[in-house]
Amino acid sequence: MKKVLIVLFMLLWVQSPAQEQKILFFQTNWGNTLSWDAFCERAKTSGFDGIDIWLPSKSESQDALKIALKKHGLLLNLMHGTNKSIPFKQSLVQFEEKLKALIQWNPVLINCHTGSDFFTQEQNQAFIDIGNKISSESGIPVYHETHRGRFSYNLPDTKKYVSDIPNLKLTLDISHWMVVHESLLEGQNKDLEAIIDRSYHIHARVGHAEGPQVNNPEAPEWKKALDRHMEIWEQIIRKRWAEGQHTVTITSEFGPPTYLPALPYTQIPVADQWKANVFIMNALKKRMKIE
Repeated sequence: MKKVLIVLFMLLWVQSPAQEQKILFFQTNWGNTLSWDAFCERAKTSGFDGIDIWLPSKSESQDALKIALKKHGLLLNLMHGTNKSIPFKQSLVQFEEKLKALIQWNPVLINCHTGSDFFTQEQNQAFIDIGNKISSESGIPVYHETHRGRFSYNLPDTKKYVSDIPNLKLTLDISHWMVVHESLLEGQNKDLEAIIDRSYHIHARVGHAEGPQVNNPEAPEWKKALDRHMEIWEQIIRKRWAEGQHTVTITSEFGPPTYLPALPYTQIPVADQWKANVFIMNALKKRMKIE
C-alpha cells in the first residue's frame, strides 16, 4: 500500500504544471507631473504591472494614490532613504520611523538608498540592520540599492558589505557603477558574481563610462552598453528563477532632465523618458521570452 501511495504521489508531482516564471515591471514616477490617476492609467496602458515611487507626504495625495492604484489595478513599490543632511543618530531614528510607516502600505517591496559614502561601515550597517529587522518582522522585502553617494557606491566596497552581512539583499542599479568605475565592468565578472548572488530587485537604466544614463537606449551607438546591462540583468533573473523565486521585479528607471541630457538654454530633453522606460521593459520581455 505504501509503495502504491508513493507511485501515485510521484505521478501527480510529474503531471502538475510548474509554477510560471515571470517578471513584474514597475514604472518610476521620477519627474512625473501628471495626476496620480493619469499617471497610473498611462503606466497600465503602457504594459507596466505597477509603479515605483517615493510616497507623497500630503494625505490628500496619498488618498488619490490609493484610489488610482485600485482603479487601474497596479502594484506598488516604495522608495526610502537615509537622510544624510542630519546627524547620524537622528538620521537612524528617522530612517526606522519612516520605514515602519511605509510598511503599513503593504508594498511589494521597499527599495532603500541606504547610508552614506561618508559614513563608517559600522554606521552604514546600522541602517542595513534596521531595514533587515523590519523586513523580517513584516514579511515585506527591504532591499538596499547600489547607488552613488551611499554605502554601495562602488563594487569593491559593496563586496565587503555582502561578505560581512549574510542577510544583505540588494537592488542592483549597475548604471551607477559604470560611471563610478568609468567602464562597463567587462573585466569584473568574477567580482560581480557575489553581487548578482545578492540582487533581488533590478533598477533597469543603462549607464556608460561617463554617465549614469545614456541619452536614448534605442540609439545604435549605445548598443554595447545596452547589451552589457542586459547580460547582467539576465544573470540576476535566471539566478532567482533557478533558486525558486518564480517572480522577479524590475523597475525601468530612466530619469527626467537633467538626468536625461537636455539641450542648453532651452533644457529641452534630447529623448523621451517614458519611451525609454517602455523600450527597456519590452526589450527585457523579448530577451527573456516573457509575454
